[in-house]
Amino acid sequence: MTHLKLALDWTPNINHIGIFIAKEIGFYKENGIDLEIISPLLDNYSLTPGKKLELGLADFAIAPFETVISLNNKENQFDAIAIFAILQEDISSIASLKANNLDSPKLLDGKTYASYKARYEDKIVKELVINDGGKGDFNIIYPDKLGIWNTLLDGKADATWIFDNWEGIEAESKNIVLNKWSLKDYDIHYGYSPVIIADKNKLASSKSTYAAFVKATRKGYLFASLNKSDAVKILRKYLTAYDKQNIDLKKALEATIVYFGDLKKCGYMNPEKIGLFLKWIVENRLELDVILKQDLFTNELLD
Repeated sequence: MTHLKLALDWTPNINHIGIFIAKEIGFYKENGIDLEIISPLLDNYSLTPGKKLELGLADFAIAPFETVISLNNKENQFDAIAIFAILQEDISSIASLKANNLDSPKLLDGKTYASYKARYEDKIVKELVINDGGKGDFNIIYPDKLGIWNTLLDGKADATWIFDNWEGIEAESKNIVLNKWSLKDYDIHYGYSPVIIADKNKLASSKSTYAAFVKATRKGYLFASLNKSDAVKILRKYLTAYDKQNIDLKKALEATIVYFGDLKKCGYMNPEKIGLFLKWIVENRLELDVILKQDLFTNELLD
């Protein structure tokens, strides 16, 4: 049995359901893997999942695709590679309380945005505002990552980035009306989020083990699509007390399963979709065009 560690990008939520299912039912063990799941609650997000991967504290990290780009192109370059897309489409958005009267992104000018301090995040949001006809001139604050959603609810920020299938579901259940803006509607070719990332060198030396991990993970997500009630029961065991009380898991799963993909697509990353995002990154001068030729993802473990 091979012991492997996976660092979550957030406290356990609907995007992780297939992983918890694979662990709970035994899909990982069937494939010779003893998986340890590391929550950011353990260190209050003092280290990002990408950093945990880089430091060897985890074998896999869940993060947006831009983390792969960042790791491969920062000063102390790290060979990271995306091996599995959890969602086939971007179902995140920039959100503001309806009560804030920001009916479009351009009205964020002069307001306050709560940022996760991801490498390209602030620029992406500025481009969203500019593409809507604004100046992209707004205040940016960097609260504790795990408290950013509450920063919006408490009126300390006017907008932040959310997942429609998690914070969006919470807002809906509490009758909190949001204005939400999807990047694709404002000519921003966003990539996959979240993806599972690995160390490229470890992948090369342990390909069969990593392929077994992906096989078990896919089985978990496909199980969730076909066994909704059981899937929700399993995920509930791992949630924080806050999320158990505030998230309608059945609605969250219904809003998500269509994006897990079927037997053919689950985990798959479309090269064209990634290419458009990389081109957008280059055109907006966030990275040099060398990223267009880098080996940043692979679908080979899905075979």
